[in-house]
Amino acid sequence: MPSLARVAAPLAAAGLVLTGLAAPTAHSAPAAPTSSYAALGDSYSSGVGAGDYLPGGGDCKRSANAYPSLWHRTHPAAEFAFAACSGATTAQVLGGQTSVLNADTTLVTISVGGNDVGFADTIRTCVLGTDRDCADAVATSTAYTRDRLPADLDATYARIRLLAPRARLVVLGYPRLFELGGCLFGLSEAKRRVLDEAADILDATTAGRAAAAGADFADVRDRFAGHGVCGADEWLHGVTVPLDESYHPTATGQSKGYLPGLVAVAG
Repeated sequence: MPSLARVAAPLAAAGLVLTGLAAPTAHSAPAAPTSSYAALGDSYSSGVGAGDYLPGGGDCKRSANAYPSLWHRTHPAAEFAFAACSGATTAQVLGGQTSVLNADTTLVTISVGGNDVGFADTIRTCVLGTDRDCADAVATSTAYTRDRLPADLDATYARIRLLAPRARLVVLGYPRLFELGGCLFGLSEAKRRVLDEAADILDATTAGRAAAAGADFADVRDRFAGHGVCGADEWLHGVTVPLDESYHPTATGQSKGYLPGLVAVAG
């Protein structure tokens, strides 16, 4: 969760355009409408933790293994704007990322909200502090989710709708980070439980505001079930180096968790 590079896909050439011999006839089929995909959001959309970071993205850590890159690879659009960035909040999406949108944009994907509610600080407290410290940090984060995040999301989705009125908007949620039960060298079960409960509240809030905006919500929790930290087959990093990749999807999490979630909604 817890930062605008444009990646242009090859244009599909039809006929003998380069020779100037492709003049349409009376029986020529109309050209297919141009499609344009914009991927907005935070580190879960940019692909932090998935490796193979694209050049020119600075600290945004946009990955060739992130679900926007993977979806675009099998759904080549005339234009692909990969604006998602590590650490992005709703304010940062509004302040810069939405500049890639226009009246021709046909698909917008976004995951956002985790940084607004203090994902990084909450995780840090839970890793370093006591069970009580963790529960208190989660309570503070959850209060923001319930009391303030809905307005932040409403403003974000409304801006996307204004700038890209033709676009299908797909909002992607967050997975539960942890599996419960025994976990060697991991967080206590009490910490893992409250953090997973916080993810559920965040997803419920996000899904509700997405529905109010007429957007599709891609819930990835079931796809990640059994693959959280402390699971036998982890699709999420635990504490790792570099630290900013901790508690983010691996390349497998992007390809088997997030990508199928998007495909199920957007095709």
